[in-house]
Amino acid sequence: MTISFTGIKKQYNQIRTEILDVTDEVLRSGSLMDSNYTAEFENWLARRNHVKYAVTCHSGTQALEILAAWNLERNLMFDPPRVLIPTMTYVATANAFARAGYEVVLLDTDGHGQADYRKLDPGLDCHVEVLVGLYGMALPDNAGSKTTVVFEDAAQHWLSADSRRVGLAAAISFDPMKNLNSYGNGGAIVTNSLDIMHYARSWRNNGKPDHSVPGTNSRMSEVDCAQMMVKTRYIDAWQQRRAVIARYWMERLERSGIRSLIDKGNFATHAYHKFVIELDQRDQLRQYLETHKIETKIHYQTPVHEMSAYRDFTGPDILSAASSLARRCVSLPLYPELADLEVEYIIDTVLNYASTKHN
Repeated sequence: MTISFTGIKKQYNQIRTEILDVTDEVLRSGSLMDSNYTAEFENWLARRNHVKYAVTCHSGTQALEILAAWNLERNLMFDPPRVLIPTMTYVATANAFARAGYEVVLLDTDGHGQADYRKLDPGLDCHVEVLVGLYGMALPDNAGSKTTVVFEDAAQHWLSADSRRVGLAAAISFDPMKNLNSYGNGGAIVTNSLDIMHYARSWRNNGKPDHSVPGTNSRMSEVDCAQMMVKTRYIDAWQQRRAVIARYWMERLERSGIRSLIDKGNFATHAYHKFVIELDQRDQLRQYLETHKIETKIHYQTPVHEMSAYRDFTGPDILSAASSLARRCVSLPLYPELADLEVEYIIDTVLNYASTKHN
């Protein structure tokens, strides 16, 4: 049996009865959109993020697009506005703003894949900043101090233990790969801004009720939200299990020559979205793990500044820290449904590879 990269099947089998029960309840009710479960899930998200409002939408990408559009309407003082984004992120972070007409400035990263502000050109005036807690790392205390308009792409780090939101609003994703995942697409905006909340609600529903916003259809269904509410009952236990696995693996790796990208000083507040390691022979390790039936992924194989669509924007070169990291990192399977024997087998196999290379 292969150890898959995600635990989606295992998770579903554990909560299958509850998922089917609420799905049947919604479908039998005939209230399929914008009803009680949507309101309940949005209220839960607002409380969890310690903000006043949450608005669900079709995806994390569309949550970012809403924020990009809102800022263009409310704060457009530059043409085009310049947005600062770390280059080590999923491309959707940049796509949402580039498609809206922003000039994208891509910032190089440090050794953990986080934005390195020491490398920012002090003469470059940026108007918007998008913060990314890569792999689940909580944002530092000085996050969001470079521009006046700050958003979070919180898809990976919003479940960090401090639950501290920074800036005007945060975009969340419930993609199947996320810690709190849907069975398809799903996203949300969380904010303390009444204006952003109203704008997002109108944008996701084709501009209704007054059509002052040129929106689109971008809602999560009642079935989606009902299923998500089932999962909220388990999320704390799932997060604790992720932390136990991650801490154990970090201890086992300490003298192996393989570095975990979870910063020890940041561990207590990390969201454990991914367990990423760095080593010289990344591709050889992946092949070795594949022969031992362990599935891996790379996050991310190509930094945004190396993608052809972004090569004309301001950013680092291919000798940057982000480019180096992208060629050396690999993500191991990390999810709460891993059995103890699987947890042991994964790390033992990684360490067996390391000992073979060092001998």
